[in-house]
Amino acid sequence: MKQVIAARTDLGMGRGKLAAQVAHASLSAYEDTGRKARKAWKGGGQKKIVVKAPDESTLFDLADQARRDGLPHAIIRDAGHTQLESGTATTVAIGPAKENVVDRITGDLSLY
Repeated sequence: MKQVIAARTDLGMGRGKLAAQVAHASLSAYEDTGRKARKAWKGGGQKKIVVKAPDESTLFDLADQARRDGLPHAIIRDAGHTQLESGTATTVAIGPAKENVVDRITGDLSLY
């Protein structure tokens, strides 16, 4: 079991902003996960991988693939209090789910 969070590279987010957006995405997708999968993921160390998404359209493509495959996922939009405009899509989390299923969607993306 693992979760992959894709974060946009075209926004120039600072490290703190990036960390916050990744955390928001991880928690939001986790909340969309069934109890059995949550338990398995937590028991397996809560594996998370952060990868690069070049732009907004990539986030939505990944979310669409996850939706079609029935995977938990969440797109995060910034509130606009600091570095970004309100509503800017920053990250998408996919999973937690079986590694091979998540990898079919995110396996071609580079590590952040």
